[in-house]
Amino acid sequence: MDYSMDELMEAKRQIDSTLHKLRETIKTFEAKENASRYKSQITLAKRRVKAFEIASHLIEDEIERK
Repeated sequence: MDYSMDELMEAKRQIDSTLHKLRETIKTFEAKENASRYKSQITLAKRRVKAFEIASHLIEDEIERK
């Protein structure tokens, strides 16, 4: 599918914003006294971070090609 430069830039901005929020969420959960209690939430957030990092990288590649 072909996306405009504006669409790619906005998608990257949104992904980067979500990545920042997810990383902060992980820090918050890990800093809690009973961090082990939040293990599943931490794992899920880390998996989402990885997925969004991949998406961001792919968008960067597409932007560079344009």
